[in-house]
Amino acid sequence: AVQLVESGGGSVQFGGSLRLSCTISKHTYSRFCLAWFRQVPGKEREGVAAIDPEGRTSYTNTVEGRFTIYQDNYKNTLYLQMNSLNAEDTATYYCAADGGGCGFYNVGIRRTDFAFWGQGTQVTVSS
Repeated sequence: AVQLVESGGGSVQFGGSLRLSCTISKHTYSRFCLAWFRQVPGKEREGVAAIDPEGRTSYTNTVEGRFTIYQDNYKNTLYLQMNSLNAEDTATYYCAADGGGCGFYNVGIRRTDFAFWGQGTQVTVSS
């Protein structure tokens, strides 16, 4: 089974930065579509950013220009660099993976397209 473990969450002030990390099972890492999602209580889990094995990326509109998704193939780790954080970014962040190909270019970053999930890490932005 694919295992994903997030880290790097925490509390930060408005305008600050955080970097989330997601370590992924080595034998499955290289050909997977990877993504970050976030969820607040009472709302749907939202796709934030995604990356395919060739490094092509996609972002939801609300984080475009502030967040960067990237991967370190040698460390089997996915990252989400988050800058200029605001209160609306407060959520539990999840990394996700799927080996069935990446369709986010055409249909967006959909929860139903990802089969494997981490346990989540909390990000809290205070004013």
